[in-house]
Amino acid sequence: MKQIGIWLDKQEAKVIVLNKGKEKTFEVPSELDFFNPKGGARSKTKWGPQDVVQDSKYLEREKHQLKRYFDTLAKKVSDADELAIFGPAETPDKFTDALKTRHSALASKIKLTETVDSMTDNQFKALVKRTFGIDDRYPEGD
Repeated sequence: MKQIGIWLDKQEAKVIVLNKGKEKTFEVPSELDFFNPKGGARSKTKWGPQDVVQDSKYLEREKHQLKRYFDTLAKKVSDADELAIFGPAETPDKFTDALKTRHSALASKIKLTETVDSMTDNQFKALVKRTFGIDDRYPEGD
């Protein structure tokens, strides 16, 4: 049984694949541009016109980049039997919604979606193993 844990934010996704007692890790970068629009600028004359910042352009571009990021990630984990998704803020929920919308077969394999702040690689591995009920302290066969 192939169990996959994903910790993702808008910068990258860390993936742990647990399969027949072996584990494999890899990362998927988001390639998302981080926009920092500057505020409008005043003209030199008093009460002159201001430049307007078009937030909608930035948000629309981010939406399309997130869609590509989520589709790439979904392709990389498409062979999962069980899936657990973790991450800060709203990103795990957005990824889950994207799977339900565009990858319904993969969405049906989601066991858990949870908001979790940043953690070390070892903490993430332990969280994924605990989620799938795998106990490292007592390896099989001992």
